[in-house]
Amino acid sequence: MSQVPAPGDSPFQTEPHPRDEAPQFVLPLVVRIERSAPPARTDALETAARAVLLFLGDERARGEGEWAEAVRNWEDARIRKVVRRARGAEWRRAEALPGITVTGRSAEVRVFPPIPLDGWPKELAKLQVSGTELDDPEPPAAADPSQPVLWLNPELEMSAGKAMAQAGHGAQLAWWALDDTERAAWRDAGFPLAVRPADPADWHRLTTGRLPLVRDAGFTEIAPGSCTVVADHPALR
Repeated sequence: MSQVPAPGDSPFQTEPHPRDEAPQFVLPLVVRIERSAPPARTDALETAARAVLLFLGDERARGEGEWAEAVRNWEDARIRKVVRRARGAEWRRAEALPGITVTGRSAEVRVFPPIPLDGWPKELAKLQVSGTELDDPEPPAAADPSQPVLWLNPELEMSAGKAMAQAGHGAQLAWWALDDTERAAWRDAGFPLAVRPADPADWHRLTTGRLPLVRDAGFTEIAPGSCTVVADHPALR
């Protein structure tokens, strides 16, 4: 049975847990980064978060759907996500695999059913994890407080790919924390959300409240146990 974490129990951090004994799976995400037109960083983060939500809400990922067994295997272990980049023919080959492509204002992200940690399809295994250094041409607008916001730790520096995975983690924890009615309302609205760095003065308040908090396992870039994202959904305030 999938292990939906209780409050305070993050499936991302490194403390020993029974889920470590299960076979490990990963949710692949691929972001399209063309040399001539790379996406804006914030839009890439938000598009990745929505891709995770659309995947979790897809009928194929639930019940007896064709992806449901892979999702159960993934949720019984650590909830890993890996973001890779593609362009040109690489992107076209990735799009040919089963998955969901989500388009933002400038970003395209494709999410795929979970796969074994060492079982990447050759079309995805060849893609690079590095090289996802993206920028915002203009500062993003302030987040709408009436909408869900995924607040990033203002004290951590992460590549865009790492931050995309963390935003996906935060979106997933928010999804798990909602009841069926709240999930349906969010899905029917098109999963509106924002991803923004938190104000340093607000970070302590955000991380000591009741909101879902991502503590990273520390496999890449940042120290194990680092608090990376707070999922601030209006229904959870």
